[in-house]
Amino acid sequence: MKKVMIIGSVGAGKSTLIKALFGEKPSAVKTQSLVYRDWVIDTPGEYTENPLFYRSLMATSHEAVAVVLVHDATRQRNYFPPGFAGGFPVPALGVITKIDHPQADVKRAETLLRQALPAGELFYTSAASDLGMDELRQRLHQLVFGT
Repeated sequence: MKKVMIIGSVGAGKSTLIKALFGEKPSAVKTQSLVYRDWVIDTPGEYTENPLFYRSLMATSHEAVAVVLVHDATRQRNYFPPGFAGGFPVPALGVITKIDHPQADVKRAETLLRQALPAGELFYTSAASDLGMDELRQRLHQLVFGT
């Protein structure tokens, strides 16, 4: 089965986003290793934050039809290097999480994410309130299932 790979820093909301995509109650869960679930590959945040793990991300991306770069709207800095999305052999899209958080700065998050993903689709989401989740779910299903 085709899969999408979800990457982002520790605490960016990757696992919570995945739970919301599957219609489950969001809760914070620390991913310790690569987790394969149905049509998703969840990755530990350390893989994004430590360049020593980039090879693992690149290798795993060969199992995916797309890579999803997740950026937390409350973060002050970018954890992805410039042009990072261009290093993958599959298309990349971006997801900005926690858009309804009181400390969210969506414009800053978009600017930071665009440094790593200069072109490509961006989705604005909140797993807590389900904002943007239907649109993202539909797009990912389209990539995975062709529907």
